[in-house]
Amino acid sequence: MVDKSQEFIRLVRVGYAARGVVYILLGYLALKSAKTASGGPQASFEFLQDLPLGFALLYVMAASLLAYAFYKLIAGLGDLERKGSDAKGIVERIGYCASSLAHATLAWSAFQFAQGEKQSAGPDSRRDAVTSLLEWEIGAIVLGLLGLSLVVAAVFQGRSAITAHFMRTVGAGAPAIVCWLGRLGFAARAIAFLVIGWSLIQAAWLGTGTHAKGLGTALVSLRESSLLYIIVSVGLLMFGLFSLIVARFRIIPDVHKKDLKTRFN
Repeated sequence: MVDKSQEFIRLVRVGYAARGVVYILLGYLALKSAKTASGGPQASFEFLQDLPLGFALLYVMAASLLAYAFYKLIAGLGDLERKGSDAKGIVERIGYCASSLAHATLAWSAFQFAQGEKQSAGPDSRRDAVTSLLEWEIGAIVLGLLGLSLVVAAVFQGRSAITAHFMRTVGAGAPAIVCWLGRLGFAARAIAFLVIGWSLIQAAWLGTGTHAKGLGTALVSLRESSLLYIIVSVGLLMFGLFSLIVARFRIIPDVHKKDLKTRFN
């Protein structure tokens, strides 16, 4: 049985902080150099790998991101945050599950970097993965649906930037600036998700992985508009700072055994 033990809560909070570190470094690397930013979150891990005690920090981040992924999974399947089972609620909960998968992948990547097994990741590996997926009989359909889901996610991110409804889960005592950090961060993520989602839809339609983008390459693709590139880069860095603050003030619901069961009715 999983309950709201101090150990679990602490690990989930550290998971939010780990997410913050990834975004801060991604934004920093983007502002420093588009070439390093093209590696996406993995570039952040590569940066940490070169720091003193970087391998130990990567192990901590891997465990923390995995805890965050687990929390998002039970939030999606068990409706931990009470989104409901209507169409809107189900879409948001599917988004939680997608976030869980994405952060579990990040956790595995951080673990690989911690072990020294993986030195870098970039567009070539992503294109290879998309190309392999397109070789499946329904690969194009899966890829297209994934792209569409990211476009929908971009809409939700944009809505969060406008309404700031994310503040409902931020407890009392948080500094007032957290709202504007969140707005900027969600707006930047909306743009990045839209670019990634559209690139996957193009890849599915054209049957080639050439157009597929990850977070890093989506960011770099905005470089033609230098102002937009800077705004999004700063926004991602702000989202990292927002995540660090939320790590302390996030309202984390009680987790009980029943929450581990799938509930969509």
